[in-house]
Amino acid sequence: MRITKIFLWIIALGVMLLAKNSPFAFYALNGEQEGHTLLVIGGIHGDEPGGYFAPAILAQYYTIKKGNVLIVPNLNPDSIMTFKRGIYKDMNRKFAHISQKDPDFDNVTRIKEIIKDSKVDFIVNLHDGRGFYRQEWENSIFNPKAWGQTYVIDQKTLDDVPFGDLDNITQQIETKLNQSLHYDFHTFGVRNTQTRFNDEEQQNSLTFFAITNLKPAIAIETSKNIKELDLKTFYQLSSIEALMDIMGIEYERSFEMNLKEVDKKVKEYGKLSINDNMALELENIQSILNFVPLKKEENRFIFTHPLGRIHQGKNGYEVFIGHKRIALLKPDYFSMECDIQDMNISLDKRAFEAVRFGTIVEAKEQFLVEGREGVRVNVIGYAKKGVISEDNMQIKMDWIDGNYSLDKDKMVFRLEVYKDNNFCGMINIKKGN
Repeated sequence: MRITKIFLWIIALGVMLLAKNSPFAFYALNGEQEGHTLLVIGGIHGDEPGGYFAPAILAQYYTIKKGNVLIVPNLNPDSIMTFKRGIYKDMNRKFAHISQKDPDFDNVTRIKEIIKDSKVDFIVNLHDGRGFYRQEWENSIFNPKAWGQTYVIDQKTLDDVPFGDLDNITQQIETKLNQSLHYDFHTFGVRNTQTRFNDEEQQNSLTFFAITNLKPAIAIETSKNIKELDLKTFYQLSSIEALMDIMGIEYERSFEMNLKEVDKKVKEYGKLSINDNMALELENIQSILNFVPLKKEENRFIFTHPLGRIHQGKNGYEVFIGHKRIALLKPDYFSMECDIQDMNISLDKRAFEAVRFGTIVEAKEQFLVEGREGVRVNVIGYAKKGVISEDNMQIKMDWIDGNYSLDKDKMVFRLEVYKDNNFCGMINIKKGN
C-alpha cells in the first residue's frame, strides 16, 4: 500500500491566533489496486468528539488495499481544542458564502477544493447530534427533530452519478449497524432534510455544497447523549466500514473491531517531538512536567497523533489531543546552539552505543553515560554530593527519585545534556522489567 500523509501542524505556536483558524491535517491512504475514493471529514464542530476521534483512528490504524481514502480529521482545529461548536461561529453554515475576512476562510476554501477534486467519489461528514432520531414523537430525547444516531441525506438521489442513490446507500448502512448495537435504543435511522426545498439553513452546509457540485455526500451523526467516547467512535468507524464495503474499498485494520479495542485506540496519544532533540510519550504522561528545556520562541512541536496540538498559556505549554488537555509543560528557557546529536551509553553494562537525542532506551538495572569534553549530563531525579556532571558513573535505576519521572507509573526518566549554556538534547531512560 502507498500511504501519503500530509501534516499541517502549528509550528512555533505562541498563542492561538484569534484572527485565523489553524490549518487542518490531511491524510491520503492509497491502495495498491485502483478503486473508488472516499473522503472522510471530521471535526467541523469542535464539541463533537465522536466526529474527530474516529477519523484520527482511521488515519493511523487502517491500511487500504483497494481504492483510496482521504481523511481530514480536524477541519476546525481551534474549535476542537476549545471544545466549542465553532469559536468563529458555525463553520457548517459557511459553504454557500464566506467572506475572505472570516477566520475560517482558508480552511473552508481548501476543503471545498478537495471535495470538488475529480478523484473524489463520495464524501462523509462526521458529527455528534443531540438526542435519538425517531420517525414518531416519543419524548424530548427520542423524536423526529433529533439528529443523534442518524445518517443524514440532503435528497434521496443524485442522478447519473456513481453512488448517487443516497437513500438506498444509507439504508444499507442503517440495516447493518442496527444489527450490532451496544444498546437497543441506539438505533440508527435515515433522515432526509430535503434541503433544496425545505431547509434554507442547511443549504449553507458542507454536504449540500458537495451535492450541488454533483458529489454524493452524507452526514453520520452519533448521539451526544451517548457519553462514552469509545462507543461513539465505534459506531462512526463501523458506519465508515459499511460504506467502504458498498464502495468496494478493501481495507485492513491493526485491531479487532470491538468496544474494548476501540477504547484502547482512543486513548493511544502517540508521541510528541520537540525541537528535534527531545520526545515525550503521551499515553501515560504526568499531568505537569516542570523545567522542560525550551527555546523562548520558535519551538517546533510535532505530534504523531492527528489531533495533537500545543497551546501556550500563562502557565506554560498545554498539550492537547483533540479537546483533551493531557499535560502542561512548564518551560525552562535555554539557547540550543549545540552541535551534539547523541551520547554514548552503556545499558546494564553492555557495550557502549550511540543514542540520539529524542529517543527512548531501556535499562533493567543501571546505565552509564560516556563523558565528553565540555559537556554536562544531568539525570533528573538523581543527585550525588559534589558531582556536577553525572557521566562516567554507573547509575542504578532504583536510585532515581520516581517523583521526577515523565510517566505516571514512575518508569521513565530524563537524561539531559548541556554544553556551556546551551541545551543539547534529552534521552529518555525507561526502567525495564
